[in-house]
Amino acid sequence: MSIWIIFKLLGSLALLMFGMKSMSEALQKMAGPQLRHVLGAMTTNRFTGMLTGMLVTASVQSSTATTVMTVSFVNAGLLTLAQAISVIMGANIGTTLTAWIMSAGMSFDITSAVYPAFFLGIILIYQKKYRYIGDFLFGLSFLLMGLGTLRVTGTEMHLGENQALLDFFASFDPDSFFTTLIFLFLGGVLTFCVQSSAAVMAITMILCSSGALPIYQGIALVMGENIGTTVTSNLAALSANTQARRAALAHMFFNVFGVVWILFVFRPFIDAVCGMVGYDVTMTKGTVATSVFLANAAKLSFVLAAFHTCFNVANTLILIWFIPQIERFVCWVIKPKKVDEEEDFRLHFITAGFMKTPELSVLEAQKEIQSFSERMQRMFNMVRELLTLSSSSNNKKDNRDSEFNKLYTRIEKYEGISDNMEIEIANYLNSVSDAHLSDDSKAKIRAMLREISELESIGDACFNMARTISRKYNGKQDHFNEKQYDHIHQMMELTDQSLSQMNRLMMGRKESFDVNRTFNIEHEINNFRDQLKSQNINDVNNREYTYAVGTIYMDLINECEKLGDYVVNVVEARMGLR
Repeated sequence: MSIWIIFKLLGSLALLMFGMKSMSEALQKMAGPQLRHVLGAMTTNRFTGMLTGMLVTASVQSSTATTVMTVSFVNAGLLTLAQAISVIMGANIGTTLTAWIMSAGMSFDITSAVYPAFFLGIILIYQKKYRYIGDFLFGLSFLLMGLGTLRVTGTEMHLGENQALLDFFASFDPDSFFTTLIFLFLGGVLTFCVQSSAAVMAITMILCSSGALPIYQGIALVMGENIGTTVTSNLAALSANTQARRAALAHMFFNVFGVVWILFVFRPFIDAVCGMVGYDVTMTKGTVATSVFLANAAKLSFVLAAFHTCFNVANTLILIWFIPQIERFVCWVIKPKKVDEEEDFRLHFITAGFMKTPELSVLEAQKEIQSFSERMQRMFNMVRELLTLSSSSNNKKDNRDSEFNKLYTRIEKYEGISDNMEIEIANYLNSVSDAHLSDDSKAKIRAMLREISELESIGDACFNMARTISRKYNGKQDHFNEKQYDHIHQMMELTDQSLSQMNRLMMGRKESFDVNRTFNIEHEINNFRDQLKSQNINDVNNREYTYAVGTIYMDLINECEKLGDYVVNVVEARMGLR
């Protein structure tokens, strides 16, 4: 075998993998938002969830994309883990469409149809309105060209006549259960190493179609691919949150359970699939005419695709009745991490390695910013509590000092968390923006970068207020009088209303959000600040309190007003107003 043929084989596999990736990403750009809405709406029970997962995966040609979308909805509380498991089951059926596309590419010479598709694709790419269709055509064309080249290369390699290869496969007893386990393990390891079940499926199709690899061992490789692809997602999910790890484990359990029961009915099940496709298992080379043998062998790629579909459909029909038990099992295996939120600097939704599709990465980032926004309101409420502690008339001063210092330390930690969250989300968005995105997603990323900057400013404003309160508490200044405390509490109440409106927008849909309510609260804050500013000058002149106390008092009022401005900026960025 020449080095040129080996490079041709590797190059065609690379072309196949790149085409699959490009096609999947183009489909997600075309239908991403609609698919998210479908996934959220059509999962009322386990059967609709399964059908939805199947249709979405068949549409975007990526079970990973569907799984990631599903996990993000579980994290957002839009789906239960049980519903997510039914969607993942459907995704396993939907992903078998890839095998059918590949079997068609292996069986027919379709490379001649690729060139008109390339020509049409480049025309569409340069037309803004249809460029995603052009990207899809390019991805599909690369996929089919890779398959066609792979088919020709497989023929040129004469694998069916390679005695060394035939002897290697013949050294395994075809009737031995141990042989099936070896090829099962081999399929899993190959898929884990290559990081593409499609590439291993293509190699399996070449080996089987050429007559080098018996069908039973070939199907054992396919079963191993099913497990290998879940090992990858489980390792990627190790750095993810609890729900992501549970979903990945449910995916692995689904495939491992399927492989276990298939092993008990291995030969009868495969013989039934072969009979359905019309492949004669008993036909051997030399017993019939070469043309008849080759015609029979040509059906092997369809046998592999049919087995892949039948295996996942049968497995789903068995396990769909036991979803609650699977949910309990994965929850029992993976316990939630007990970490104090103040100490938890890890992002909840954005996970390195688990996200593979840029369009869906934008959705994950939105969930993370929502969490960031909620955290900033909690921080502001801590500041209100700190003010109450500073004015408390508790006689046990040592006890009050301890509570005050403990709360101030928590606020300080929150300020550090807000800085880290801004940097980590910004880095993530910058890495996502390097990929090819739709115009809608690019605009969302620009808005999100502005949102996190303003949210971090809210954290700074809260910490500034906490420092001012701490300076006053630990200094020798007089206490605020009752009227001042009332005014500060009124201003903080308005600010908290503004933060609540912001979080309502972050958690809901912007089409149903009344932005005028936020603007009205901001006007109230501004007017109240101006009123208190004038009143403060008069009160200091009338010696109702000292100038130093008046300065600290107005520092808190002004910081609340600044915080209100940052909230308006977040709302405007989210609504796309500026």
